[in-house]
Amino acid sequence: MSSTYSFDADAGDIQEMKNTKELFREFCWESKKLWYLAAPAICNLVLQYSISAVTQIFAGHVGDIQLAAVAVEINLISGFAFAILYGMGSGLQTLCGQAFGAKRLEMLGIYMQRSWVILIATGIPLTILYIFSTPILKLLHQNPRISKAAGTFALWMIPQLFAYIICFPTQKFLTAQSKIYVLATISAVALVGHVLFSWLFMLKLRWGLPGGAAVLNATWWFITVVQLVYVFSGACRNTWNGFSWKAFGNLKGYLRLSLASGVMLCLNISAWTLMVGIGFCAATSVRVSNELGGGHPRTAKFCVVVATTTSLFIGIILGLIPIALRSRYPPWFSKSSSVQQLVYDLTPLLGITIILNSIQPTLSGVAIGAGWQSYVAYVNIVCYYFVGIPIGLVLGFAVRKGVKGIWYGMLTGTAVQTIVLIVMVLRTNWKKEALLAGERIKKWGGDSSDSQPVQSTS
Repeated sequence: MSSTYSFDADAGDIQEMKNTKELFREFCWESKKLWYLAAPAICNLVLQYSISAVTQIFAGHVGDIQLAAVAVEINLISGFAFAILYGMGSGLQTLCGQAFGAKRLEMLGIYMQRSWVILIATGIPLTILYIFSTPILKLLHQNPRISKAAGTFALWMIPQLFAYIICFPTQKFLTAQSKIYVLATISAVALVGHVLFSWLFMLKLRWGLPGGAAVLNATWWFITVVQLVYVFSGACRNTWNGFSWKAFGNLKGYLRLSLASGVMLCLNISAWTLMVGIGFCAATSVRVSNELGGGHPRTAKFCVVVATTTSLFIGIILGLIPIALRSRYPPWFSKSSSVQQLVYDLTPLLGITIILNSIQPTLSGVAIGAGWQSYVAYVNIVCYYFVGIPIGLVLGFAVRKGVKGIWYGMLTGTAVQTIVLIVMVLRTNWKKEALLAGERIKKWGGDSSDSQPVQSTS
């Protein structure tokens, strides 16, 4: 009797060990697929972010006013347009990712063209922001000399705005097909050329800000044109079948998704400074949308677990680094003892912010992949405007906590937002989401009848 019991126990242990090994093997396999997307996405984002940073660096060698003008234009004017257009482009990532997973490859090109139409319509009124940026900056109490210089620079940067319009949907189109290494390679070549020509025109030939604007516009249009050449050359023959009038179909529904995406990501612009988080956002959205579109709800759910666990682990490590160096790195910012003390005091908040900002973009990637942009947009509005900002204003000014109080408020808003997103993910019926993905593909221009059926696994 005892020997039988012992045999059953050993069999159970063996089965448990087998399940553990299988789970670990699946986790490693999913991590490999995630990093295959996340690594080049992070690289691509860092390279593209560096393009504007290079222009600012060279502007600093031209003069202080020029540096301030470029910084204001890039961070406020172009930054706002970038956030709106990039966010609206993420709606394309939902549709392309799910269509690719469902093997409705011909629809990816249609969706990209539809996104171009919507973004062109959005870009036209955004030019008003560029044209009237000088009086707008003055209304925001910017220095008059800086406002005038930044406004002039903004007028010169209107071509970059229309490069964004074509570039972002093309990037989403390629990202949904896991062609992110192509994007990273193009950005790397563009950055090398940008550094060389910025030095030549801004410093060597002493063209100053006009030279900087010309090079910055040319760099972004280089990225855009090379991406288009790659798409049209036949490298995407299964997903690009030429221009089609279908791009003008169901624009109203696509516009709603794009606007929700714009609100969702524009309100998360502060998290974009963490390129790792954004890379995971892109990678997670591709993995989730591909699996839902392909009718694999269990795999989509497992993708979310792996991505969230990995990003949390990386966030904890990155968050602990400044805390561990808390007494050493403040002198890098300033020689002032008061500034050093402020940096020292704010470092714990920085660590917590990094951790939260490692999870939040990943959860946003889940939302993009599943097509929840409208719901997340409402969550963001409530968390930022009804939680984060009011608490920050009260603590910062009424309670007189200053910068720390404002940061506490925004951190609270981000924390509430993250908790709500976690609850949404935990309560998700992934089988239902896979069915909705098929219906979405059929409704917005494809026929899901040829896609794979939803698997019975949960």
